[in-house]
Amino acid sequence: MQEKVMRRAKMLRAIREYFHQDAVLEVDTPIMSQFGNSDPALLNFMSTFNGPGKLYRHTTYLITSPEYHMKRLLAHQSGSIYYLGKVFRDGELSPRHTPEFTMLEWYRVHYDLFELTQEVIHLIRMLSKQHIEVVEFSYLTLFMEKLALNPFMATEKELDAVLKTQGVSLAFTPQTKDEYLDLIMSHLIEPTFDPDVITVLHSYPASQASLAKITQDCAGNAIGKRFEVYWRGLELANGYEELTDPIEQRARFEAENQVRTQYGLAPVAIDELFLQEMASMPALVSGVAMGIDRLLMAATNTHNINDVILFPFEES
Repeated sequence: MQEKVMRRAKMLRAIREYFHQDAVLEVDTPIMSQFGNSDPALLNFMSTFNGPGKLYRHTTYLITSPEYHMKRLLAHQSGSIYYLGKVFRDGELSPRHTPEFTMLEWYRVHYDLFELTQEVIHLIRMLSKQHIEVVEFSYLTLFMEKLALNPFMATEKELDAVLKTQGVSLAFTPQTKDEYLDLIMSHLIEPTFDPDVITVLHSYPASQASLAKITQDCAGNAIGKRFEVYWRGLELANGYEELTDPIEQRARFEAENQVRTQYGLAPVAIDELFLQEMASMPALVSGVAMGIDRLLMAATNTHNINDVILFPFEES
């Protein structure tokens, strides 16, 4: 236990020293909010506020990410900022998941996606004290190299056939093309990544842009300006060149709620406070979330998150 405590303390201190030296401010944003996350892939922890005032008996949520609050600070000209603390996601418990985990999330004003990607790689190397090689793929290139499959052109029927041909048995029927693509990624592509190399994946389909800007690749495909970083079989980081258009963001939130309804999940109230301030964000800002527990797992080459957290969920 003492070694585990020391290892975590050293990494948390190193993170804070790194950002302090670069004049990036740590922000202490709420971990409870009156708004949840509408992403259909995430389940929110919910409670009810029983105190006085206009929010009496209002549903409250433990945050899945500090993103919305941090972007409101960016809209008030905070400059580059970071959050290092707990976030919560219901329904997640496995050797690589726990419902309460430590997240590092940061936003760099005037950084584009490439600059932020390079910083993520640098930070992983610095915190792990290892010089790890890096390979980068676009989403299209990766699917073509691994499966000779164009993810932008393929139909749901064709994607279903790929899963069946590769022997992937599903306990449910995917409802959307993106769900098929996610299953192919997790079952057929991610397991092929070299565990000793940092893999960076970028240029996702626009339908998976989430809160990222959309552009076009050289083939004319609409893509989200986002990236993910993998190492030692773990997804460590997910970053965006951030969308700043509240009208487009509202449409995406509404689309997510429609998918939630299709899945039998309750819609989540849209964060109007965030949307009201979104247009005042810097025109160019990029942000990324990194799982610190997973980074510790990768750095120590362990395969169970309980080996790096101080109190496993079942003992908390």
